[in-house]
Formats: sequence, structure tokens, C-alpha cells
Amino acid sequence: MELMDTSLFIKLGISAILGLIIGLERELKRKPVGLKTSLVICIVSCLLTIVSIESAYISEGSDKVNITMDPLRLAAQIVSGIGFLGAGVILRRGNDSISGLTTAAMIWGAAGIGIAVGAGFYMEATAGVILLIVSVEVVPVVITYLGPKRLREKELFLRATIKDKHEIKFIIDKIKEEEIAIESIRIKDLKNQHHLLELKIIVDFRRKTTDIYYTISEIKGIKDVEIESL
Repeated sequence: MELMDTSLFIKLGISAILGLIIGLERELKRKPVGLKTSLVICIVSCLLTIVSIESAYISEGSDKVNITMDPLRLAAQIVSGIGFLGAGVILRRGNDSISGLTTAAMIWGAAGIGIAVGAGFYMEATAGVILLIVSVEVVPVVITYLGPKRLREKELFLRATIKDKHEIKFIIDKIKEEEIAIESIRIKDLKNQHHLLELKIIVDFRRKTTDIYYTISEIKGIKDVEIESL
């Protein structure tokens, strides 16, 4: 019993450390799922896995029983059940862009790490956390500089109020002249005889959003400008 209890605390301790690493990565990026959430997910997943495995081998009294229960049946439900928590951090903005997918994937990953530790795969779980951090922190930077042109660009959402509808085409052409690619266009008439121009634009990732704002706001015919990073 003492040996089993020691093993239990070791597993929970390792899962807490690995969950802490995942949580710190999310916390540093100011994501909705941070340190505390990752810790809880990883520790509880580990605990449920331990319970699932141990309960499959519990016998009543002194009689031995045949094992008919899947040792990882309870742990398997964690993978599907954690999806509800992941869905809660996926947001759809007013400009139809989706955010929170990486955070949702990290929640799923934290649960997986907890399950691996609970099942006794310490080295595999540690390697998994290292690869997770490298995948979300290092790989995107390397791909940004060495990958194809599409991966060296960023998307912005531009909203501008136009005074005269006859100037819309001129304004769009001027925006294109500034090495700004336009992916989608939406035009809406406003009640004050002005017109709303909404654009999803693509620019080089090194260009600052403020510089793009100054460039577009100086185009003749634009009353005001709003730019949002996707």
C-alpha cells in the first residue's frame, strides 16, 4: 500500500509539473486557458487514469475475480469529454475569423499528457510536452522566415468609412498600390450618406499595423479607419 501511495504521488507530481509548463506557455501569451486551468486538466486526467487502471484490478474479499473491465475505459472518456472545455475557448468574431483553436488543442494536449503520466509513460509524456512547446513556439518562427511566401504574411481586417461612393474604386486601387493584397471586400451603405468599406487584407508580417493605418488613413476620401489583427 505504501509503495502504491508513493507511486500515486509521483504520478500526480509529474503531471502537475508538465501541466505547469503547458500552462505557463498559454499564460505568457495571455490566452483564456492559462496556468490554473492547465494544471487542473493535467492533474485530474492523471488521477482519473490511475483510478481507471486500479479499479480494473480491485477484487472483493480474498477471492480473485476475472478482469472483464478495460483498464483505460474511464481514461478514454477524458479525450472526448475534454472537447466541451475546448469548445468553450473557440470564438467566432464579428469579422468571421476564428480564434482559440490552438488553445483548444493545448487543452486536449494537456489531458493527453495527464493520461500518459497516469498510465506510467513518464518519458513519453515529457517528450510530448517538449514537442508541444517546440511546435507552438519555435516551429512557427522558423517557418515564418524559411517557409513559402504565404506563411510570411499576416491577415488584417480593415474597416473604413467612405464619404463618397464614387471614390470607393479609387480607394481600393490606392490600397493595392501600397503592396497590400485584398482577400475579400464588403461594402455597406450607412444612414448618414456615407459608406462602410470592410476589407480582409494580406501584408508582409514585418509591416507594422500602425504603419498600415497611417498609410491608409492618408488616402483621399477616407473619413476614418479601423484595423484589427486576425
